[in-house]
Amino acid sequence: MAKILEIKNFSKSYQKGRKAVDDLNLTVSAGEIYGFIGHNGAGKTTTIRAAVGVMDFEEGEIFIDGRSVKKEPVECKKVTAYIPDNPDIYEFITGIQYLNFLGDMFGVPKKTREENVSKYADILKMTSSLGDLVGSYSHGMKQKLALIGAFMHKPLLMVLDEPFVGLDPQASFDMKNLMRELCESGGAIFFSTHVLEVAEKLCDRIAIIKNGRLAASGKTSEVLGGGGITLEELFMEVAKRDA
Repeated sequence: MAKILEIKNFSKSYQKGRKAVDDLNLTVSAGEIYGFIGHNGAGKTTTIRAAVGVMDFEEGEIFIDGRSVKKEPVECKKVTAYIPDNPDIYEFITGIQYLNFLGDMFGVPKKTREENVSKYADILKMTSSLGDLVGSYSHGMKQKLALIGAFMHKPLLMVLDEPFVGLDPQASFDMKNLMRELCESGGAIFFSTHVLEVAEKLCDRIAIIKNGRLAASGKTSEVLGGGGITLEELFMEVAKRDA
């Protein structure tokens, strides 16, 4: 399978030399939903922000579809959709104005844009709200708007930081189906989550990061070991090691 996201020997240090991420290596291939799991401060968001090009880094390399995030950032962003845990969307425009702005930025043809917005807005129950100001939206509605914008331009790689926060049960269910649909069409998804039950059922592969270093990674079934242990139990076991 084609490698969509490659993180090679990535490290990121902050003040006083403390490493937020230390020599991280992982690969997300076409067709995969890859879960990235760790406690608060483990290095998940730092890794994600570096991968999507919103945080500079010096140590290691990150490639998206074979292109360097450092050397070809624009080309990488063209094929990537990124949704942070708290989408920061302009409050004084309407939902449809925001989606049209994204469509212009990613060069989505008008007809394709209209078809995709209609499809995803219907699925996420947002059609009747697209004419309203974003400032009137709840957190969950902003999350849904960001998702419509992400799926609209059919990215090769979708990177999500805690995507299920703020979504109601129906939207969470629909989101999982949309994630799988994107992967079945040749894309890949890399996302962080604290909802371990969802990660266990949804992810083809998972990685557990602890104190900036990879503690476990691989196919979900292999990481769990086939001994009846749940991902939550494995995560708690990893958390206790060298605590």
